[in-house]
Amino acid sequence: MKYCPRCAAPLASRTDEGRERQVCEREGCGFIHYGNPLPVVAAIVETPEGVVLVRNPGWPDKWFGLVTGFLERGETPEQGILREIKEEIGLSAEVVSLIGAYAFTQRNELIVAYHVRASGEIVLGPEIEAFKRVPVEKLRAWPFGTGEAVRDWLARRAAAP
Repeated sequence: MKYCPRCAAPLASRTDEGRERQVCEREGCGFIHYGNPLPVVAAIVETPEGVVLVRNPGWPDKWFGLVTGFLERGETPEQGILREIKEEIGLSAEVVSLIGAYAFTQRNELIVAYHVRASGEIVLGPEIEAFKRVPVEKLRAWPFGTGEAVRDWLARRAAAP
């Protein structure tokens, strides 16, 4: 962000509350850009055939990840992830459990991840290029973003009686 959204004056860097922030220096404005992370919902979508992983357009051919999306105004995280699953892969689902919340600092996002169960025919929405189903026993976590939720979900499954 280069300009103040209130008065259109250029923003400057300043230390505020121990953090570097963009601030408006125009007298009387006082705008401070906090750069708070965006809330993102994610799901491990479990089906009878395995966990559904998706690939977004522009990702390398071998990269697949969880169904994710931005939480919208007025939604609970549970409503948001069920909406995203419907939009992105055409499935109706039910939330089984919250897996956790994860800071994805590289993208300035806070990911709230769920385990959901779904069934039916997958129909890809315009935001998804491809999908695959991975048997739970072959699912492996990756070291960033939603991979941390996969790691925690697999660890809980392994620890369950």
